Amino acid sequence: MKRSGIIKYLVEKFALHSLFWIAVMLFFTFFFGLENTTFKTVFSFSAFLLPVTIVTTYTFVYYLIPKYLLLKKYNVFALYSFYTLVISSSFIIYSAFYGLVLSSSMAIGTGFPIKKSLLFINVTIYLVVILACAFRLLKQNYRTSTANEILKNEILAGELQLKKQELLYLKMQIHPHFLFNTLNTLYGFALKKSDETPELILKLSNLLDYILYQTQKSKVPLKQEIEHIQDYIALEQMRFKDNLHVDFKCDPIPEEIEIAPMILLPFIENSFKHGKRNNGEITVQISLKITQKHIYFRLKNSKIDHIANENEFLNKPQQSGIGLVNLQKRLDLLYKNDYQLDIKNESEFYEITLTLPIQYGS
Repeated sequence: MKRSGIIKYLVEKFALHSLFWIAVMLFFTFFFGLENTTFKTVFSFSAFLLPVTIVTTYTFVYYLIPKYLLLKKYNVFALYSFYTLVISSSFIIYSAFYGLVLSSSMAIGTGFPIKKSLLFINVTIYLVVILACAFRLLKQNYRTSTANEILKNEILAGELQLKKQELLYLKMQIHPHFLFNTLNTLYGFALKKSDETPELILKLSNLLDYILYQTQKSKVPLKQEIEHIQDYIALEQMRFKDNLHVDFKCDPIPEEIEIAPMILLPFIENSFKHGKRNNGEITVQISLKITQKHIYFRLKNSKIDHIANENEFLNKPQQSGIGLVNLQKRLDLLYKNDYQLDIKNESEFYEITLTLPIQYGS
């Protein structure tokens, strides 16, 4: 199959080149003839000029251009081009002379039937050479552009795959921490044989479904993310009872607005995990505002007195599985420079404000 393919390619190329040179012959015949000159005579004369045209053209197309011009050896290309033009001009003169003599069967005292100057003949032949070289350069430019585009697409595909793997890794870091907290709550309710255990299990199953299936998607409805935040808050409310004080304000959410999954929920987790005061109480304020272009998410929570600086809080992933460091990495991967995360770390509270661009589902 490989050998037959090569043969087929060569046959097609030979056929195309043959058609091109037949067209050149007709072009010469049309431009070199006069009204009182027969087609046979002019055609015969043109045939003498065709070999030097072919050799000159192929010298430029298959030798000088690929070996020197495309490699940006401009000085050498100019020098060898000059040599080629000088040599080819000499052969054009000889070809034109013998072509006139032999094609006209000229007798003594008879004028030449081809009354074109040598300058005109040279210009016509080099016009063919220039057109062939221009076609060669355009073809080479198209091949280079196509190859660059393919290479660019391959690089982008590789980068995209790396980004997907990194995002998956960051999501996997989120899950153990989230499940650990929730299962601990369920375990405590089961030991107490609480009547609220079935409701807790139901909410937990909804959250597990969200984690196992919905987070595999690139985007989910914002409304769905908020619903699971509310489920998580309800679970923590069952756990902390009166020690948890949550103020959650949320604008009406259009169905078509989407967001990357598990972007907002980990902020809520951190607020509950690190928001306990020395007296055991937790105060969390959450607000979600939606404008035409942006989503504004604000979270403010109380914090343990001994957490004195932002670095200590941000470095909690070493102890608690995930943290704002990984969340910031996810935001960088998903939104690049199109988001804003502001952090305030005061002595009595911790506050984050996240601004995301509006994204609509297809």
